[in-house]
Amino acid sequence: MNPPVRSPWDRLETLVWSSPLAAMPRWQSRLVWLGRLAYALYRDSTQGYLSLQAMSLVYTTLLSLVPLLAVSFSVLKGFGAHNALEPLLLHALEPLGDQAPEIARNVLAFVDNMRVGVLGSLGLAILVYTVVSMIQKIEHVFNDTWRVTETRPFAQRVSQYLSVVLIGPVLFFTAVGLSASARNNALVESLLAVEPVGTLIDVGGSLVPFLLIVFTFAFIYIFVPNARVRVRSALIGALVAGVLWQTIGWLFAHFMVSSTQYTAIYSGLAILILFMIWLYIAWLIVLTGASVAFYHQHPEYLNSRARDLHLSNRLRERLALLVAGHCARTFLAGEPAWTADALSAALGLPSANTGRILQALEQDGFLLRTADAPPRYVPGRAPERVTVKSLLDAVRCFEEGESGCHGTVPDRGIAALERQLDESMAAALGGMTLRDLAAAMDGPHRAVQEGPAAGAVI
Repeated sequence: MNPPVRSPWDRLETLVWSSPLAAMPRWQSRLVWLGRLAYALYRDSTQGYLSLQAMSLVYTTLLSLVPLLAVSFSVLKGFGAHNALEPLLLHALEPLGDQAPEIARNVLAFVDNMRVGVLGSLGLAILVYTVVSMIQKIEHVFNDTWRVTETRPFAQRVSQYLSVVLIGPVLFFTAVGLSASARNNALVESLLAVEPVGTLIDVGGSLVPFLLIVFTFAFIYIFVPNARVRVRSALIGALVAGVLWQTIGWLFAHFMVSSTQYTAIYSGLAILILFMIWLYIAWLIVLTGASVAFYHQHPEYLNSRARDLHLSNRLRERLALLVAGHCARTFLAGEPAWTADALSAALGLPSANTGRILQALEQDGFLLRTADAPPRYVPGRAPERVTVKSLLDAVRCFEEGESGCHGTVPDRGIAALERQLDESMAAALGGMTLRDLAAAMDGPHRAVQEGPAAGAVI
């Protein structure tokens, strides 16, 4: 019997999702990884993850834009740089075309009329709270992009948020001022008269706004999420977001030129509607760049078509044995302990899945986290005193009762069957300890795999 004829689409699908990247030539693995990345971004956009988050940030921005600019305006006024706020706002609203100056003037009029000095203690507290709440919402969205469930402590959040709001504008306008004053330098002016050096300086000067946008995005990707973001991944995501910002901004500006029908339909509300549309697009671009940075740093999330990998009970038990065994192995060998990210990379699994298992083992005292940054995991008890049966029981019972559910009404027949299964498992394992398990395991891949070479081993 002849095998069924497979379509080119089926063969392409098998190549992208079923073939291990490590077994491919480097050029082919890069192309497959880019294909997986494009699919992941398309999936996140169409399934609502990015679009819904961008919509929620539009609402938050509309409520908090004036207080945020008021705080930044007050800081910049102390440095005599408050007049530079309007050009920055105009640059951000440039895709709105001829409507940009009017919107910028209206926003700055609100800011100028808001006298921070006469607000009083309560008014100032509300102003700061509004700004902090906006950045907290942005952090929550970025944490969701980075699959982070833990939030920063309240005091740390307030201090970091205020640092970004108060110090960020000063650093930004310092960079703008340096780039502007560099052209007035005598040496630079003499070089401008020399060709082709003058042309190269002019081209470089035209790239300064783009580079400032890229570095601003990279700064956001590194410092906003409650995760350790690699500079290289942040820069790659920021570069993608910068290119999208310039390209889509240019297209939106051309759309604005031909959008006279919006003015005819919505009259005075047309400016507000178009402003909200651009805010949505802008946040969508920022979140797309953050997703690119995340997938670059965590390529293990591209091993599955699903956004989050859901493990079966059997695979959760296998992962628990792998994690506990690897931690015991390094401990007994006197090697450096594992971090959560290193374990995820070595096992080729998303950090969210590995983190849940680490949490289960840590909760029952099988593992302890060190005070390092990032924390490392070491056995909480002597490996020879921990049975494999107790490890499996901890994973099987993890989170039972935390939500208030204590199981169904016990049935004598089911209870007898559960006891029989439990006794059979204990007899089959025969008192095997974690030390025995570590000795029987193969050596893990110690090197943290970066880029598209990582692959699942479970």
